[in-house]
Amino acid sequence: MFNENPELIITSLDKQIWDEELENFVPKNIFDVHTHIYKWSFNQDPKKNISERNFQGKYFSEVSMRFADQVDQLLMPNRVVNRLSFPFPFKYPCNFEGSNEYILEQTKTLTENKCLILINPNMDKNYIEGLLLKNNIKGFKPYRFYSKTKDTINCKILDFITEEQIEIADKFGLIIMMHLAKKDAIADDDNINDLIYLSDKYPNVKWILAHCARSYSAWALEKGIKKIRDLKNIWYDCSTVCESDSIDALYQGVGLEKIMYGSDDMIGRMRGKYITFGKAWSAINSDNHNLALSHCDDRMTFIRYEQLRAMKRGIRNSKITESEKQDLFYNNAKNLIDSVNSKN
Repeated sequence: MFNENPELIITSLDKQIWDEELENFVPKNIFDVHTHIYKWSFNQDPKKNISERNFQGKYFSEVSMRFADQVDQLLMPNRVVNRLSFPFPFKYPCNFEGSNEYILEQTKTLTENKCLILINPNMDKNYIEGLLLKNNIKGFKPYRFYSKTKDTINCKILDFITEEQIEIADKFGLIIMMHLAKKDAIADDDNINDLIYLSDKYPNVKWILAHCARSYSAWALEKGIKKIRDLKNIWYDCSTVCESDSIDALYQGVGLEKIMYGSDDMIGRMRGKYITFGKAWSAINSDNHNLALSHCDDRMTFIRYEQLRAMKRGIRNSKITESEKQDLFYNNAKNLIDSVNSKN
């Protein structure tokens, strides 16, 4: 599958960006805290989204740990990558049990690679606690698609993960990978108040706010991060954020010790970039724009490369040391994951 995939061909542009901009920036040892391991068949919607079907269903119908290793070696040669992985959150109807069984099977023999299980608000407590007997599970992946309100845009945190489930995470000191909803993300008062409340009530939960607290541009972080920066049990990943000012706002807002690298693969290996304008953001690719680009090299590189470029450029003002860079790409994640009991 890997060798026959036309989406995984390194162009001369990709090679130039890696060799000239990234090879000396990306450390040799990496811990990726945001990787999706899944089968396309776990999406049980008979009317599957066309763009998803063309991308995941055609070229990435099964993303195993072995396949993720191959992609990492292609995009980041000579790096050793370990991962915190979890299923892809397909919309209802999603095969949750199959998704969780697959992630457990894929990580059970890999000592350094751990996983999160995919949950929804209706999931049985006994089912969740039964899975926690597997010692490679480090926490939960809820998602806004599973909101009890059916509103997947403006839902609050407790609309798509219950307090009973958070209590389980608190009991075992687990990680919750949180993709914030609402249009203002971390600048939204509901999200801020909920994080303060939940962090205080459940101090043993370790929250990771994905995608720079879902702030693809700087304004949301600049407005909201100061209100939660002192919460001790919140960390952040940089997955698929491609704007250096947003990365810098996170660096300056919470400090490097709370930030981790994540790829969001197989999203990160798509070609394009997440761009921002006004208070909006969106993924641009070669098929969804009408820009006139005859004056320049119009080829797009991987979203992952755009993210790494942003991480490098955003870090300029922070004067990062080699040791701090290793923390950013490896140690912060490893220490956080190791802080979760190896057996629940």
